[in-house]
Amino acid sequence: MELLNRLLKSSSSFDKSIQNVLGIKPGNTLLYKTALSHRSIKDAPNENNERLEYLGDAVLSTIVADYLFKRYPYKEEGFLTEMRSKMVNRQQLNEIAIKMGLKRIALYNKFDNALKSSQIFGNTLEAIVGAVYLDKGYIKTQKWVLKTIVIPHMFVDDLELIDINLKNKLIGWASKNGKALSFDLVEEKFEGGRRLFTINAVLDGTVLSQGKGYNKKDASQLAAQNAIAKLGI
Repeated sequence: MELLNRLLKSSSSFDKSIQNVLGIKPGNTLLYKTALSHRSIKDAPNENNERLEYLGDAVLSTIVADYLFKRYPYKEEGFLTEMRSKMVNRQQLNEIAIKMGLKRIALYNKFDNALKSSQIFGNTLEAIVGAVYLDKGYIKTQKWVLKTIVIPHMFVDDLELIDINLKNKLIGWASKNGKALSFDLVEEKFEGGRRLFTINAVLDGTVLSQGKGYNKKDASQLAAQNAIAKLGI
């Protein structure tokens, strides 16, 4: 009985943390614990968040696509695709996850300093979306994503003004200033069942910045974005 009481108390405390950070009351607590568990502490595929991240990525992309489709009834496909890329890229999701407080409740190897400064929290946010979808269904997940992620964190009007082709902007700047610029693939690995690419922006032989993405184009754009911010262009 004492063990049962401790387990119930622990579960209740976890549910309260989820409610405080995410504004949602868990139905299936185990789903959310799995969504918050990085493979650095849970190695089995059914215990870490990589499968849920895969599902959440698809659900989030669908919700954002639907939101943009309705918000911009007269815009062409290219514009909608670029806007979605701006809203759900890895860096953007990682920043949103940290602002939401996921870094405080995520379960990962806190002794690994590389993980603390990595983009695993954006992956965790996608896994949470997957957990909410399985727990609550699509309609409730859609409402939660719009209310908790899109409206308060994805400032669409501001994003609309950002030139998504930052790589071309950086190439143009380098050419104008007589600088040698290259985008070098430094790593390609599988993460969450998908290929993850790491690309460095190299200026005059020195690594200026780095970007990661599930395709080379996104990784290059993030590397360019970081380089532009660093150079103050």
